[in-house]
Amino acid sequence: MAIKILEKINAEQTAKLADKKFPEFHTGDIVRVSVRIKEGEKTRVQDFEGKVLAIDNGTKNASGNFTVSRDSYGVRVEKLFPFNSPAVEKIVVVKKNSSWRSKLYTERTFCSHKAVRKLVKK
Repeated sequence: MAIKILEKINAEQTAKLADKKFPEFHTGDIVRVSVRIKEGEKTRVQDFEGKVLAIDNGTKNASGNFTVSRDSYGVRVEKLFPFNSPAVEKIVVVKKNSSWRSKLYTERTFCSHKAVRKLVKK
């Protein structure tokens, strides 16, 4: 009984997700995600641009997520965005890259070492 209710809710969420038109992207691509941020009474849109490290549960699934990371002043910043979030306004693919893996978690350590080397040289 409970499984049928969950399947019904998942089907409704998937139908809502079908209304959003996101471009097709894969791991390794550089994307710009426009996120709506609420500060007190006002709302504004802020862009977060970085490399896609992982896509979880697919792009057409209601529970799907994708992880975007970037370096900001030598510090690694990662954000996890749900596909069905009302805060995500649009996704723009800046650059297409090819990758051999579906999860690029090795990029986490590699880029942080690169940032440390830059700081040591200065």
